[in-house]
Amino acid sequence: MLLEIENVSKHFGGLAALTDVSLSIMKGEIYALIGPNGAGKTTLFNVITGIYRPDSGNFRLEGMEMAGKKPSMMAKSGISRTFQNIRLFSNMTAMENVMVGRHCRTKSGLLGAIFGSRETRSEEKSVREKARHLLDYVGIEQHAQRLAKNLSYGDQRRLEIARALATEPRLLALDEPAAGMNHSETDSLRNLLETIRRDGTTLLLIEHDVKLVMGLCDRLSVLHFGKKIAEGTPSEIAGNPQVVEAYLGAP
Repeated sequence: MLLEIENVSKHFGGLAALTDVSLSIMKGEIYALIGPNGAGKTTLFNVITGIYRPDSGNFRLEGMEMAGKKPSMMAKSGISRTFQNIRLFSNMTAMENVMVGRHCRTKSGLLGAIFGSRETRSEEKSVREKARHLLDYVGIEQHAQRLAKNLSYGDQRRLEIARALATEPRLLALDEPAAGMNHSETDSLRNLLETIRRDGTTLLLIEHDVKLVMGLCDRLSVLHFGKKIAEGTPSEIAGNPQVVEAYLGAP
């Protein structure tokens, strides 16, 4: 088991954003969180990636307790993420954005950077080569020297994924990766995510594109008003009456 979440709750004032949510994600699978707006999906993502500290409950990454760790420590431990609203360094090149993502795996300190030691130069070369490889991997290597703000929307999404992959995650958490994409871009994204999984990275995603989720994911959980109301395979979820009611309302 890669990630185990047990009875996680999170409140904001009097609002219960999450209530005793538990789920487990196995190595090598694509797992999704779905649910209506306000269901608690992003809150759970923020707990898993260290932005929020849970009020109660815990979660473990391959047996290591993670609740309460800062985002930087989450990245070093093997959890990386993208955001629903793209958060790139807009005035840096695509190459530089991915190199920033690689920072948590480098060893050179401030003195090495100041004095330009041989080890530092070698590591910088390695980081640059890794960044170029990842840009090629996600299909935008030809844009390596373009500013992030000048890339198309779909390519910005791919760049954010490349930057997240630069941390060498064991779990890659994607928040609405297909948001704003047209049909062709979504199909291309599906192929990329399947390739990432095939190459050994476990994926967790929030996604409103139910067609994409049902055709891509191995298992998924459904949240509603901060509670998990269903978990299972796409076919099991599609026929679950609680899920239908959460999305469409009671007859």
